[in-house]
Amino acid sequence: MKTILLIEDNRQIRDNVTEILELSHYKVFTAENGKEGVTLAISNQPDLILCDIMMPELDGYGVLHMLQKNPQLQDTPFIFLTAKTEQADLRKGMSLGADDYITKPFNPTDLLNAVENRLAKSEGLKKRFKHNIPEVTGPDIRQDVDSLVEELMSGRHIDIYKKKQRIYIEGNHPLRLYYVKKGKVKIYKTNERGKELILKIINEGEIFGYTALLLNSLYSDNADALEDAEIATLPSSEFQEFVRSNPRACVGFTKLLATEIITKDEQMIGLAFNSLRKKVANALVSLQSRYTDKAQPLSINLSRENLAALAGAATESLIRTLTDFKAEHLIDIKGGNIIVKDFDKLAKIAD
Repeated sequence: MKTILLIEDNRQIRDNVTEILELSHYKVFTAENGKEGVTLAISNQPDLILCDIMMPELDGYGVLHMLQKNPQLQDTPFIFLTAKTEQADLRKGMSLGADDYITKPFNPTDLLNAVENRLAKSEGLKKRFKHNIPEVTGPDIRQDVDSLVEELMSGRHIDIYKKKQRIYIEGNHPLRLYYVKKGKVKIYKTNERGKELILKIINEGEIFGYTALLLNSLYSDNADALEDAEIATLPSSEFQEFVRSNPRACVGFTKLLATEIITKDEQMIGLAFNSLRKKVANALVSLQSRYTDKAQPLSINLSRENLAALAGAATESLIRTLTDFKAEHLIDIKGGNIIVKDFDKLAKIAD
């Protein structure tokens, strides 16, 4: 028998919902405020949680926030019961990690349909991840993991981000795995003066945001759309189930995480000890290798500020170095695009 936790401060609604669910053969636990609900959730580990938003002691947003921090409960389907119908309120709930919402007043059929759908989806995900997702194989770990996630992301809702729009911020709890369908995203950190250091640029067909999910930690960096982008998202609960249910996927993500840690260490060493010419050359070579064939023009549309942030240099210093490279016929600059004319010589400078 599936268990459901109902958190609702209105006694009449609480009693009515409980009766409907019990008649449908669910075991129901009830709480009349958010604090009591969190305690019951931890002690009973329900299969699904129904929660009002406007409550004394601790509102529904606070309940969800606390449960998302609990590893045993962060994958539990969570549905808001709400009289609030403003789009901003609903978007806030979903962005915090809620799976669905039911607007009051509701009829029993809508309630049961929502509950059954969420429970069925939860069960289906476990079976899907266990039996249907291919194993991670082959020498290219990122390619294998990206291939699995691409299949997992098929048919997902797409969010539209404008250029420079924030996707997530350092210090927040991770709620989603992100997959770039179109556009590019920059991952970066800032110092106390607001100066940016770009850690990496995410291209189409790639995932990001998984480090905090794997480590069950806060975001240690920021993510912004580098250009207009279309991004599909996978809720944390589904991603965690994906990794837990597929041992080879778990190995793949672990190796991917280890590789990125090594890359970041090398990047930090380079920023500390490399000359300005070497930093700029390395940034250009990395971009050329990552986004285009080395025989083709560098097509990524990076502002000089973003390129400087990637190289770990001041913008003015970067521009002077690009001017030197142009004079040495290593690059050409047309319409803001940087065209690498001598990739091999730039690579030697970068080494």
